This record gives sequence, structure tokens and C-alpha cells, in this order.
Amino acid sequence: MAKELTEGQRAYESKRAAKAGMSLDKWLAMKERERTQEAEAAAKAKAAAVQAAKPKKPGLFSRLLAKAEKPL
Repeated sequence: MAKELTEGQRAYESKRAAKAGMSLDKWLAMKERERTQEAEAAAKAKAAAVQAAKPKKPGLFSRLLAKAEKPL
């Protein structure tokens, strides 16, 4: 849940909402939605980076070549 705004913050946000042609409640809800979407996107990017960092298991031909190259 969003934190409580001080009077100065509330006045600033109400000016921005008025400039955008929205009510303060709608404006704050939109900002909260954007904030959660950005957090989800960052989490997905981090998960993708972790996934990409994992080494890939060698395939069938790579394993066969490795066995063939080993000395008897």
C-alpha cells in the first residue's frame, strides 16, 4: 500500500493531477500501477539474467565427442 503523503507532497501531486486532467485519487492510483509494473519488469529482467547465467548442459554430440577424445 502507498505511504501517506505530507501536505506538501499532496499539493504537488494534486497540481500534477490537475495538469494531466485527472482527479488526485485517479492520479495516485495510476502512479501506483506504474510503480508495480516497473517492479515486475525489473524482477523479470533479473530472473532472465539469472537464467542466462546458468551454464547449459552439453548436448548429445558434445558428450559423444568428449568420450571419443578421451584416451583409453
